[in-house]
Amino acid sequence: MTLPADILETPRLPLDQDGGPVFSAPWEARVFAMTLQAHRAGVFSWGEWAQALGVELAKDGDGSGDTVGYYDRWIDAFEKLLREKDVAASGELKALKAAWDEAARETPHGQPIVLKTTDGTPCS
Repeated sequence: MTLPADILETPRLPLDQDGGPVFSAPWEARVFAMTLQAHRAGVFSWGEWAQALGVELAKDGDGSGDTVGYYDRWIDAFEKLLREKDVAASGELKALKAAWDEAARETPHGQPIVLKTTDGTPCS
């Protein structure tokens, strides 16, 4: 997979030998794809994204000793930009995270996770 030059300039983006992004879990690939889609939809420029991610990544060196994974910082930056751009409110993001966590816990290993609405029907 070859990424556009601006995306390749993303701070500390882990790449494989062919220049494609590296993920250790499916959710990392999903948040990467959601970020690209939000950028392509005009929600934010890639420069805004790189700056937001850089701020989150800098927290690893702030002396707190609280070092988290790269894509944990990525999702923090993504959520922050969504809030700043009025795409999603904090409460909406928190509720969506809880719904995904519950759906993941209820899904047998190897099966696709299906997010359901409040009335129990699958989201489309």
